[in-house]
Amino acid sequence: MADAVVTELANKLAEECLAVQAETGEERLFMEVGEVLGASSQTLEEAFLTAVRTRMANDKARVFLARKLRAHRGKAGA
Repeated sequence: MADAVVTELANKLAEECLAVQAETGEERLFMEVGEVLGASSQTLEEAFLTAVRTRMANDKARVFLARKLRAHRGKAGA
């Protein structure tokens, strides 16, 4: 497991990367950043990719739940 400094750096970088991805529309930007990190620190690369993927998974799950709730409420109101 990564130490606290690595985790903190990875989390901050993940947030920044996802913000840039959202603004630019480059959906795989995080993979490019991961490659840059991996050239000098495999530990930071792995922590960063984990941070990005967990955030992306969380976002997808929230969208899924919101759709389910909308569908449920739509049926209830029909």
